[in-house]
Amino acid sequence: MRRPAIALTLLLLALTTGCAQRTVDITSEPTGALVYLNGEEVGRTPMRYDFLWYSDYDVVLRKDGYQTLKTHHKIDPPLLFIPPLDLVGELVGAHDHRHWNFTMETPHPPATNPAGLINRAQALKKDLRSSEFTHPPTTFPTTTQPSPGPTTRQSAGPTTRPTR
Repeated sequence: MRRPAIALTLLLLALTTGCAQRTVDITSEPTGALVYLNGEEVGRTPMRYDFLWYSDYDVVLRKDGYQTLKTHHKIDPPLLFIPPLDLVGELVGAHDHRHWNFTMETPHPPATNPAGLINRAQALKKDLRSSEFTHPPTTFPTTTQPSPGPTTRQSAGPTTRPTR
């Protein structure tokens, strides 16, 4: 009678020592991109991130010389991580391992050309004033020249004496 009790105790101890693990490996081309998940900086690629919650993740990758990559990933739970089965998953030490790979693009050449950028900004400025969705500005820049003459008073010298 004593042996079944010991066997049952050992079995329960083996089952309760588990710990569920949820990880996602994040890689990018090129490597070394800074990774933000839901607005929080979590590291540089390649990296492994231990997540706690199954949900939607806003993913942002940044690297000098490349366009910022903004995307969205949803992590759905597997069967052993859906309540009430998640209790069993936690007890037996279930693993959920995901892999995300991102390819970053280099910036378009017109964006780095200063003259092209200024021309595009001026064209967009004209479109903005004539858009039906924008409010009319309360003031426009004046085109008249300022009146001649000094507008500020000239300083006569220091207002305090230096101490010696």
